[in-house]
Amino acid sequence: MVDYNLKLKIDGVFKMVDDVQNADPSLTAATGMSLREMVKYNLLQFVAFLFESDGTDGRAELDFLRDYMGTYMNISQFINFKYGKCMDKNFINTPPRCMLYLVKSDLSPTAVKTSSGRPVSKEVVDLYKEIGAAFVSLNGESVTEVANLSNFSIMLDNFLKQYGLYFTDGTGKSRINPKSRNLRGSAGSTTSKATKVTAVAKDSKTGTASEPETEQTLEQMMEELNSLVGLKSVKQDLTNLINLVKIRKLREERGMKQPDITLHLVFSGNPGTGKTTVARLLAKIYKALGVVSEGQLVEVDRSSLVAGYVGQTATQTAEVVESAIGGILFIDEAYTLIKKGDDKDFGQEAVDTLLKLMEDNRNDLIVIVAGYTDKMEEFVNSNPGLKSRFNKYIFFSDYTGEELTQIFNSMAKKQEYQPDEEAGKYVEEYLTSLAKAHEPNFANARAARNYLEKCIERQATRIVTYDKITDDHLRTLTIDDVREEKKDEAAEE
Repeated sequence: MVDYNLKLKIDGVFKMVDDVQNADPSLTAATGMSLREMVKYNLLQFVAFLFESDGTDGRAELDFLRDYMGTYMNISQFINFKYGKCMDKNFINTPPRCMLYLVKSDLSPTAVKTSSGRPVSKEVVDLYKEIGAAFVSLNGESVTEVANLSNFSIMLDNFLKQYGLYFTDGTGKSRINPKSRNLRGSAGSTTSKATKVTAVAKDSKTGTASEPETEQTLEQMMEELNSLVGLKSVKQDLTNLINLVKIRKLREERGMKQPDITLHLVFSGNPGTGKTTVARLLAKIYKALGVVSEGQLVEVDRSSLVAGYVGQTATQTAEVVESAIGGILFIDEAYTLIKKGDDKDFGQEAVDTLLKLMEDNRNDLIVIVAGYTDKMEEFVNSNPGLKSRFNKYIFFSDYTGEELTQIFNSMAKKQEYQPDEEAGKYVEEYLTSLAKAHEPNFANARAARNYLEKCIERQATRIVTYDKITDDHLRTLTIDDVREEKKDEAAEE
């Protein structure tokens, strides 16, 4: 049975949201979404987060989505949405993206006046609570649902309190100014940097936002770049590009014409060759040069951009792109966005949205697409828009055995491990043979890291039974720790 009072509440709040958008049409322009669309999408995430399977067919929940949110899904789509968009560990501590824009509007001199005298952001928070309460009561409230609703509501209240917007009399006392445009990262004590990427802060394959580290000078960052193992051609290409940016900036400051260049890049090469490491460092360098304003790196892949059903891919891609404004958006295995011969795939929608938002935010957004060399060439050449924006390729060659050994020793040193002389010789021989063999699953630096982890495990098994374990025992890797028995057996055969 439909609760018409709740429907009226929803309609009234959405009208307020439309008034906010009309008062400042540019408010969410960078996202490619209207404020209404963003609020609706975030509310959908919220109820999906609250949803707990109770053994029913989910019909009551699906009817709720249809009746109150105008969203049509089957139960499979709803569950996939829940686990794809709402189950990140930071979700319950992260204000919905729409709240950042609503708070920014409420703190502006032209804030929309509501009949209640309360900020629009407060009205939306109250709507969250009412929708949440109605949703969890559909089939009897579970302890988990009630706890999640309570904790999410407290987080929203605390977010408003941080900006002096949690009041009910409409006086608006103790309001403070936004700390940055779009309030990105402004929820300091309430959230982590995950606010910048909504619900994609899981790992590098699902969209992790890497926070800018302690401020360094440009010289220090260039030194860090040049100290990376191997990557000789990469370092030279990037140094040339950075020098070009410096001169372009200088010409701009002196009122001279600047060369027309694109700073979007294609990183091509095999896995484990340092593409993400270099991209993260480049984001900081670009910030120091004034190319971007914030210097964060947002790492995503296809799953972070493409939704599984009609109408959500553009929204999902827009949210991710918006989180990267001011820094670099790094799309790994970007070629997976294009699936030849599959007209029903939504990857093309993600590409189209990406290209539009790259143009809309060309002054404060760099995009790097990465993947295997041959596949990246096919990807870029598949679309004239991609080809015009990505014309600078940086090739990451595979590491040699000597370079892998340097990487192994460097990682071991950071963890306070040291191979003895015999073990050190074995490590070099083993990694050299690994690099030369170059088997299909060879992962370059990741292979060295995985090998080190196995060596550490073997060392732990070896020394754990010692009666007295010294610091030297804890630190030293011996031949028994580093020897790969399977490889040796294969060689003997």
